[in-house]
Amino acid sequence: MNEHMKAVELKKAFRLINYGPTILVSARHDGIDNVMAAAWCCALDIDPPKLTVVVDKMAQTRAMLEASGRFVIQVPTIAQLSLTHEVGNRSLYEEPDKLEKSGVSIFDVPGQDVPFVEGCSAWLSCKLINEPHIQDAYDLFIGEVTAAWADDRAFRDGHWHFETAGPEWRSLHHVAGGHFYAIGEALSVEPEPAERVGSPL
Repeated sequence: MNEHMKAVELKKAFRLINYGPTILVSARHDGIDNVMAAAWCCALDIDPPKLTVVVDKMAQTRAMLEASGRFVIQVPTIAQLSLTHEVGNRSLYEEPDKLEKSGVSIFDVPGQDVPFVEGCSAWLSCKLINEPHIQDAYDLFIGEVTAAWADDRAFRDGHWHFETAGPEWRSLHHVAGGHFYAIGEALSVEPEPAERVGSPL
């Protein structure tokens, strides 16, 4: 394991994905690992932490997470742009060596029987909340986050620090057709004076 991989308090786990990064979904079943990219992932709840992710019926990762009931959501970095594009466009059904061809390195975390992708800035280990109707009708999956970690060079003290981390740590945001943006500069709003708190914007 990466020495910079630090546990994130579960009540703050939503902050790892709340700003809309492209993510990697990984799952393991019958001794086989797979990883795919997804753009539609969203925080759903804080306590217990839950998230949603859209996984197409064509994806083998979907069959694996449905069968195992476990998966990991990871936040790839700008340094993993090619990897993210490759796992999003290759199929394990067609290429049994997809992960090797895509440059993916997998590692294990003690007590977690799911595959983790090396080099990411955050990892959320999830237990599938099985909702067959919405899975079948909308390709939407709900996961309860049971453990979370982040690389402390980019996320620490419950917050992202992209403005002080190296540029290679910026997250990816997919638009379409292999076109991505990286997270931009940090902006903050000054606290409102006490007498104006709660007033309309």
